[in-house]
Amino acid sequence: MRIDAYEDPGTPDRRGGWRYLAWLVRRQWPRCLAGAVLASVWMVLLAATPYLMARAVDHGLEPGDMSALAVWTGAMVAVGGVNAWLGVMRHRTMTKVRMDANFRTVKVVVGHATRLGATLRGQVGTGEVVTIGVGDVQTISTSLTAVGPGVGAIVAYAAVGGLMLSVSTRLALVVLLGVPVLGLLLGPLMGRLQGREAEYRERQSVLTARIGDLAGGLRVLNGLGGKGLVADAFHRDSGRLREQGYRVGAVTSWIQALGVGLPMLFLALVTWLGARQAAQGHISVGELVSVYGYVVALGWPVAFLIEMGHQLSRGVVAARRVVAFLRLEPAPDEGTRDAPAEPSVLHDPASGVRITPGRLTALVTTHPSDATDILDRLARYTPSNATWGDIPLTDIPLPQIRSRILIADPEADLFAGTLSTVIGAQEMPARGAGNCATSHNAPANAQPPTRADELAHLTQAIHAAAAEDIIRALPDGLKTPVAAQARDLSGGQRQRIRLARALLTDPEILLAAEPTSALDAHTEATVADRLKQARRGRTTVLAATSPLLLARADVVHHLVDGKVAATGTHRELLDTEPGYRALVARDDEGAEDTEGAEEGAPAR
Repeated sequence: MRIDAYEDPGTPDRRGGWRYLAWLVRRQWPRCLAGAVLASVWMVLLAATPYLMARAVDHGLEPGDMSALAVWTGAMVAVGGVNAWLGVMRHRTMTKVRMDANFRTVKVVVGHATRLGATLRGQVGTGEVVTIGVGDVQTISTSLTAVGPGVGAIVAYAAVGGLMLSVSTRLALVVLLGVPVLGLLLGPLMGRLQGREAEYRERQSVLTARIGDLAGGLRVLNGLGGKGLVADAFHRDSGRLREQGYRVGAVTSWIQALGVGLPMLFLALVTWLGARQAAQGHISVGELVSVYGYVVALGWPVAFLIEMGHQLSRGVVAARRVVAFLRLEPAPDEGTRDAPAEPSVLHDPASGVRITPGRLTALVTTHPSDATDILDRLARYTPSNATWGDIPLTDIPLPQIRSRILIADPEADLFAGTLSTVIGAQEMPARGAGNCATSHNAPANAQPPTRADELAHLTQAIHAAAAEDIIRALPDGLKTPVAAQARDLSGGQRQRIRLARALLTDPEILLAAEPTSALDAHTEATVADRLKQARRGRTTVLAATSPLLLARADVVHHLVDGKVAATGTHRELLDTEPGYRALVARDDEGAEDTEGAEEGAPAR
């Protein structure tokens, strides 16, 4: 059984940490079974070596029979060679088990995060997701490597007990009772480790989220003079996490110390009892040698059993966190009515905003959060009474809304990859474009787009976002690798790349919040002209206060305290609404100058 990028990872068991680990085992049970068999045979053959040595001493060395000694010695060499091969195969098999569990858990977590969609951030912090993806997944996969050796250790332990029974009943009883005693001594520590590990993981996720917040707002903090204050708070939090890590390490050190020390005391007792019985003549010299060998061979299964308990204790804590994440549910979608077949009015009763289809509409407000709240309601990212035509958005299945209404978030994530893939196209053979989304307005029986069509769509999107200079400035054009979040691009370049990506999808309704806030006046004027032209005849809503954008809008809604206070064109509102004029007239003369200027002409 293998797992690859195209395989369904299956439906995980979300009833608890142990059940999730068991599900991972069931999903690759042939491989886990093979690992258990290989580990069992490997460990049993480790114990077979002392048995063969005892035969060599009793039947060859002691009576002086060189042929018998050679036979038993050859058998030991053969068993050693076979065991070396078994050890290699066991390790390879358990590595595959670990990798499968790792990738399967990653696919499950990423797939569920995708299903949660926009509700993800409202239900779990970024740090929690990062901690699961970076730490918990690795811990879970590592814990599964104990499955094969753990089963093998139990089988080998029973086998050694049986071999010891043929030597001495007393020694066999000591061996068979030793591990339960070890379990009773180590069990409380395993439970304590789970509690400490769970608390450590929680603190780690909180601190990880804070690191992300600091990285994103460091410039702002520095400008406000709050960098030192936040640094002190982070220092305290990281110190608490370090102390919790020490507590986890203290429990782990006791487990490892007892895991090494107690077996040695136990095995020393077996050796002492065997030596006494040999001195008393109850067992032969060869049997005494075998007892020493069995004691050494027992070290492996005992060590594996303790390691298995340690790894599974940590693994179940990580699995519980994954299960808790998988139990999160997306917002219920009870829509049963089809979306309007034709372009229709979007209406938000809470604010009074009405979006007429086929027009460029702008929302202007002193508080940007009021405008983004309206966009979220119009795109059904938050519950509301918004309607599309005469149909409440809540009555329309969410996939229909997502396929036709798009929010261009100014802080939308940009994943690492070539620039063409960041924008949304497939890999390019040269400096051209790749695949792009086909317009939902295309007829159902339309032919798939040709390569030339795809290139034309991508070129149009880049042109509308005034991003050609970005492509020209990069060494390999669209083939140039871009870092995660496009950190190697400027803020204005990232904004235009996000806009080009949104335009490439060609949505029926495009909602954008401050799409040009990071651009200079010249570039902003160019984007405003090209955006209006590219979206002609389709519904576009912009939340902005830039007069360069507002001058090109067909309709402008002036919002006060989240509600429509006035509606008209940019010029009408400037003439009749003092509040609107005070808000947007910061560069109104420049807007007037660029309103009739040729495309690309600098604004004054």
